[in-house]
Amino acid sequence: MKKLLILLVLILSSCSAKLIEQVRQKPNVLLLYIDDLRPELASFGALQIQSPNIDALAEKGVRFSNAYCNVPVCGASRASMLTGILPTKNKFLDYKTFVEKDTPEAVTIPELFKKNGYTAISNGKIYHHLDDRQGDWNEVWRPYAFDKNNTGLTPTDYWQSLWKDYKDPYNASQYRITDMGPAYESEDVSDSIYIDGLLTEKVIRDIKKLKKTKKPFFLTAGFISPHLPFNAPKKYWDLYDRNTIKQPENYNYIPKDAPEISISSWPEMRSYTNIPGQGPVSDSIAIDLIHGYYATISYTDALVGKILNALKEEGLENNTIVILVSDHGYNLQEHTQWTKFTNYNTSTQVPLIIYNPFSKTKGTTNALTSLVDIYPTLVEICELEAPKKQLDGVSLVPVLNNLNSEGKKYVFIKKNNGFTLKTRDFSYTEFIKPKDNSTVARMLYDHRENKSENINVVHQKEFKSIVSELSLTLHSVYQKNINGK
Repeated sequence: MKKLLILLVLILSSCSAKLIEQVRQKPNVLLLYIDDLRPELASFGALQIQSPNIDALAEKGVRFSNAYCNVPVCGASRASMLTGILPTKNKFLDYKTFVEKDTPEAVTIPELFKKNGYTAISNGKIYHHLDDRQGDWNEVWRPYAFDKNNTGLTPTDYWQSLWKDYKDPYNASQYRITDMGPAYESEDVSDSIYIDGLLTEKVIRDIKKLKKTKKPFFLTAGFISPHLPFNAPKKYWDLYDRNTIKQPENYNYIPKDAPEISISSWPEMRSYTNIPGQGPVSDSIAIDLIHGYYATISYTDALVGKILNALKEEGLENNTIVILVSDHGYNLQEHTQWTKFTNYNTSTQVPLIIYNPFSKTKGTTNALTSLVDIYPTLVEICELEAPKKQLDGVSLVPVLNNLNSEGKKYVFIKKNNGFTLKTRDFSYTEFIKPKDNSTVARMLYDHRENKSENINVVHQKEFKSIVSELSLTLHSVYQKNINGK
């Protein structure tokens, strides 16, 4: 009997050891989540941008040149990506979206990893709201949020009162008094002074700490930049000669035959003190804004480089999947527009880079994809079990194995009452009344030569069959998303 017990203990110990070893062998995941970044990177063809670290990551992994968000607004887009669920008429509407309110039953990406033995850490802006689905993580952290404050504010409210993070003394004082400030700032400070610099230092500390635990991790770095205000250390502004910065060729007109409903008044930009309350910005301010956007991209790139270097120095590079992505695109005065919040390509196209250390495939793919595809991709690479009847996306592993794949036939995008179908060749949008689901306006843009979208061709005879096909698809395949049922 005693021998039997000893044998049983040995068997159980062996099984336990094997289980621990299996957990240890699981790949780590590092999510670099960047706010408001359109594919304005050298590796995506924007050769005026200095982004050497992100470009180096793109060289090592797979760069998706045809990736799209599903909602061009931060809170809703993040909720959609992290649940793998497409937006609908009544779900994932705007920046105020809470996952725990819109989809309380959903198993999110961090929750799934946590349930599978991973240490899941939310650093910076991952969910839009600090207090959304906090139980999905082992730890939730943002710069300043959990510092002691003498105003009695909760971490969420304290974060909201500080995140614009001006360092110019006058800007900082006005922000504290009025909750307002300029749309950009250049201060001669080190990388660690602004909020994303603090975030980077925390992520690097986590990398060193997590290495010692010998448990797999799902680690995130949620950068604010290049979100407004465009605040960055002066040296990143100095990378760009202001005299060489150009406004887009279509900056002073909306697309020909575009419906008025498709054009935003960009209220987010107008909430800053040096931006007019109505009408266009001056050419000088437009150049300043584009300059600031470029500077914050280069600042973020430098911080990404520091994180990736720490991963390499700690010997974790060869066992860590790295995903770099943005929550949506951004308008830099194209068609008179600033910020996001439209169905135009500038609002919806995002950079996506996936580095899988276990794959020899690297390069560029034109496969059509969207943010809801990230969830099933991670599930397949990490050999996890996906939640049943939840995910609307498809795994990108076949594309990662064959860069010539066409990817999806359609990507579904929703902004307010604008519903878009993006194909490899076209972008088709219907603006639909929420009360009776009737279509009040349409757009079709031909992307075969370029994605400038200067002419709405929806009423041109040669595109009649394309419009019919895409309208039929929108109202059949995505009927539930339009109806909200």
